[in-house]
Amino acid sequence: MKPIQISQRIHVRVESVWNAYTSEEDIKQWNHASDDWQCTSASNDLRIGGKLKYHMAAKDGSYAFDFEGTYTRLDPFKQINYTMPNGRKVEIHFKSLPDATDVSLVIDPEEENPIDTQTAGWDAILTNFRLYVEKIYSL
Repeated sequence: MKPIQISQRIHVRVESVWNAYTSEEDIKQWNHASDDWQCTSASNDLRIGGKLKYHMAAKDGSYAFDFEGTYTRLDPFKQINYTMPNGRKVEIHFKSLPDATDVSLVIDPEEENPIDTQTAGWDAILTNFRLYVEKIYSL
């Protein structure tokens, strides 16, 4: 299967975008695909070999899971790569523009859910990220 690719242009400088993407407190605010989900905890050891772990939960308590990865590449304000425990890889690219930052994700899909569902979920999370960052931070 080919990787999922999504992107958003965020009208905030790259340093603030990077910080919002990696700050544990910020992650809990934007990291959900829909309003009936939440990220109840986030830990982020931002170094090569360090781990990220987000606890995702339905607000009605019906389902929860941990999302985890191990960092394999960190190029501050430009790129973050990590590998999930099942071997799937994720790349996040940050491109600084004069009045914005382009953020793009390349994600290996999983095999349990249709690719369209996975793409929609990742896109919804990145959209929430953009809306949060544009609301909280400014150029």
